Amino acid sequence: MGRRAIYPGSFDPITMGHIDIIERSARLFDEVVVAVLLNVEKKPMFSPEERVEIISSINRWDNVSVDTFEGLLVHYAVEQNAQVIVRGIRAVSDYEYELQMALMNRRLEPSVETVFLMAGEAYSYLSSRLIKEVFKLGGSIEGLVPDPVERLMRDKLK
Repeated sequence: MGRRAIYPGSFDPITMGHIDIIERSARLFDEVVVAVLLNVEKKPMFSPEERVEIISSINRWDNVSVDTFEGLLVHYAVEQNAQVIVRGIRAVSDYEYELQMALMNRRLEPSVETVFLMAGEAYSYLSSRLIKEVFKLGGSIEGLVPDPVERLMRDKLK
């Protein structure tokens, strides 16, 4: 059995920064599950089913699959027989939050390790929240999300 990693997130919408982390994770691990968080507290642009469909449609890696989860991430990781949780880090502020989560996850499930991947320089400022804000205010998001995602976002505004 190879190394299986979970890359969790809301991916609403998926950005080029997310894709950078997926691509690099796909090179590092035998299997990567992109896990879309089901969070009823948030008001997403895309439904969980749409996000899974979007990510699946742009998935170009043989060792990457897409799924959804709710509840504790480490419980999901154990269910998926994953040894690793992958988290992208953009800035020091991300690190502080992610460190707390990684330490809590380790306490809850010591068999699952968290690996931090630094965001690619070109994407270190990107977040789904920022993308949505710029888009809704009429700014260009060209090159910041995959082209099909931008088209779907435009369709949502109609």
